[in-house]
Amino acid sequence: MIADRKDNHVRLALEQQRGHIGHNEFEDLSFVHHALAGIDRSDVNLATRFAGIEWPVPLYINAMTGGSTKTGVINRDLAIAARETGVPIATGSMSAYFKDPSSAHTFQVMRHENPDGFIMANINATASVEDARRAVDLLQANALQIHLNTIQETVMPEGDRSYASWPSRIEEIALGVDVPVIVKEVGFGLSRQTVVTLQELGVHVADVGGRGGTNFARIENGRREGADYAYLNNWGQSAPACLLDAQDSGMPLLASGGVRNPLDVARALAVGGAAAGVSGGFLRTLLDGGVSALVAQINTWLDHLAALMTALGARTPSDLMHCDLLVQGTLRAFCLDRGIDTRQLATRSRPFNPAAH
Repeated sequence: MIADRKDNHVRLALEQQRGHIGHNEFEDLSFVHHALAGIDRSDVNLATRFAGIEWPVPLYINAMTGGSTKTGVINRDLAIAARETGVPIATGSMSAYFKDPSSAHTFQVMRHENPDGFIMANINATASVEDARRAVDLLQANALQIHLNTIQETVMPEGDRSYASWPSRIEEIALGVDVPVIVKEVGFGLSRQTVVTLQELGVHVADVGGRGGTNFARIENGRREGADYAYLNNWGQSAPACLLDAQDSGMPLLASGGVRNPLDVARALAVGGAAAGVSGGFLRTLLDGGVSALVAQINTWLDHLAALMTALGARTPSDLMHCDLLVQGTLRAFCLDRGIDTRQLATRSRPFNPAAH
């Protein structure tokens, strides 16, 4: 039953990627063009650092799948692509492994294929500390993701309906494992209040996992007779909204949810993300074109990101947070309602200094 559900998730996610997802609030962000701000490409360094973690690039393959024979093949291929491009990678939820240890190989294949890479194990907020340690040990994981998915569980026919214990369980896990703990949403966003709470619970990094990418309310509704939860299709906040909302929280942030191209990566970094994660778009490339197509896409994205940083005058990913940025559309309305001053984003660049060039 679990294996069938995992396979259905992949099928429904792929259908979304091939259809029309709707408005993406990354489109509400635009860089102010300064024609003399550019630097030399050789001066650009894509390495990013946060919470004691250092990645060679600010792009990662985010959590997707695992738990069935078919999804094990997907995880193998994703791991090969991560190995060939140097990007970090996360497994999908390992709850299937806790319920059926015989599915271990569908996750462990990631470490077999990517022995030296940065791998994040992924568990849910109901997992025990012992389960968290088992997940880390199985993958020799470099970090642990805990995913939050109350809306997915609400729509899921067999979903959880008890959420009150999640904060205390997250705190126990953060104290009980020896790797950095990253808490992520699955596509409905993390508010500033949630990020602050996570920091108080001892979490090291928050992955905002915003609306705009794979929609798990739609996926689970597609598994229901009558599809009676369609009114939740637009629930939550986008990744840009979450990043702006939590920009002064003091918590290192990762950006995922609706990242479609290298410009979206640059936008995500410019509003406070230390790196940007992609799931659905990379899954589509992999299943349509194979490992070689995904490797080519990731390498192209990294090349284009470096080119954009060169034109914007950003030597490092964090330098993008000094670039002038305009906020418009529905994202601007969100900021207005949440008391976020967007004007300072439009005038935050350092004065142009010809001597520095």
